[in-house]
Amino acid sequence: MSLANDTVNQWLSKLDSALKSKDLKAATDLFTEESYWRDFVSFTWNLKTLEGRDEISNMLGATLDTVQPKNWTLKGDATETETDGTIEGWIRFETICTRGEGHLRINSNGQAYTLFTAAYELIGHEEEKGSTRPKGVEHGIHKNRKSWLENKLDEEKALGYTKQPYVVIIGGGQGGIGLGARLRRLGVPTIIIERNEKPGDSWRNRYKVCFIYFITEYRCRYYLFTFSFQVLFTAIVIGRCPSISH
Repeated sequence: MSLANDTVNQWLSKLDSALKSKDLKAATDLFTEESYWRDFVSFTWNLKTLEGRDEISNMLGATLDTVQPKNWTLKGDATETETDGTIEGWIRFETICTRGEGHLRINSNGQAYTLFTAAYELIGHEEEKGSTRPKGVEHGIHKNRKSWLENKLDEEKALGYTKQPYVVIIGGGQGGIGLGARLRRLGVPTIIIERNEKPGDSWRNRYKVCFIYFITEYRCRYYLFTFSFQVLFTAIVIGRCPSISH
């Protein structure tokens, strides 16, 4: 194991111990005087930047009881710069509600001057993809079994009436549709409220044509062309299967 990996692992272990014991001073002493903690949802349920030890301490004091962070580990290998001895690496962690990833930079004195934390998955609402994606047909002999489409229609009839949403999104524009798609994949009941006749009309009613200035990777809509998220249907092969030789 490299010295860079050892340094990051030791720092994460100290942070984990300080947070579990709710020792705010021990936790903030791991940071430089001028330091920055950027959090995306995992601790603050917001997009928040904490500047300096005092703000970091105040945030931890307000969130530790409900967040309960744990399992801080290094993801991959850490690296060390040749110029000033800064060590940086990608990290993983968990809270009581989420799984998260982040990035850490440590100076030559073993103190962090930047920490980034972000939640990527809700525990108990893991994204359905690959082998866990929805099946188009339920195979087997089951009374009153339903297809994916029938379940989808039932959900549409119930949501907002007999089954209430956890989340209400105001606005069915580009951002609202993307957020709704993400929450739907996480199994979080969600309703999008849009004042126009159809989702996306905020664009249609403003622009004569629609084009975007960004590369494809930045502008592709969530889940439209990703095979691992599509509903799984059984393939039917008609004809003779060729023999397989080993």
